Amino acid sequence: MAEEADARVPVLMYHAVAAEPNDATRALSVTPEAFAAQMAAIADRGLTPIGTAELAAAWRTGRPLPRRPVLITFDDGYEGVHRHALPALAKHGFAATLFVSTGWLRGPYDTGGALDTMLDWDQVRELAAAGVEIGGHSHTHPQLDQLGEERLRFELIHCKEIVADQLGTVPDSFAYPYGYSDRRVRRAVRETGYAQALAVGNGLARRAQGPYALRRVTVRRRTGLDEFARLVEGRSITRTFAGDRVLTKGYAVLRRTRRAGRRVLGAGA
Repeated sequence: MAEEADARVPVLMYHAVAAEPNDATRALSVTPEAFAAQMAAIADRGLTPIGTAELAAAWRTGRPLPRRPVLITFDDGYEGVHRHALPALAKHGFAATLFVSTGWLRGPYDTGGALDTMLDWDQVRELAAAGVEIGGHSHTHPQLDQLGEERLRFELIHCKEIVADQLGTVPDSFAYPYGYSDRRVRRAVRETGYAQALAVGNGLARRAQGPYALRRVTVRRRTGLDEFARLVEGRSITRTFAGDRVLTKGYAVLRRTRRAGRRVLGAGA
């Protein structure tokens, strides 16, 4: 049991899977060929992909995890997840989680803010029918820690209600847009009814992080197969993302300053 509690699980964060993404999504995209090779690498190493809800439930209840678990997650809802990623996942029988920004998907709730070609709801339903867990990722993909209380609640609740209406099942899992959250945002996510939430952090997920701050590692266009192997094996994580951590810490200070400034302005209005 102690070994399960101390387990460190790689949670992979993908975005677009596309041969020719646009400039806005290129850096955080992977090619279809790279994605297929990465899934083969997971299979070759005997890793066991599981869903976000399955991981969190195991840590919440003390149930054992499968041998060498790994999570495959996608943010936003780009069309290539259906076109390119789903066949590769199905080839190996892999579980995955897709976190959708409901206002970015093509269809009746589209707000026009999407960065590239997105899934439509028929494709999301096909992904769900194939066993992909569908989670929430807000409605319009804002920096949640910069929002006032009313807008924050709207982003969380509206996303959850749309997913439930379109799929007939209430999403259990959430991922913070840009990975940004604070205590207030995490509390709102919990009170909205999500059972767990993923951040970024570029580190391995651990039970001690709590169900609303589980870390992920970023897979991007420049991630080679050797580096990918190190990620899924939990090796050299700190060194790989050293530059990201410096930028993240600096921007966190900036966001807190902006948020405090808005509170001061609001109080003086």
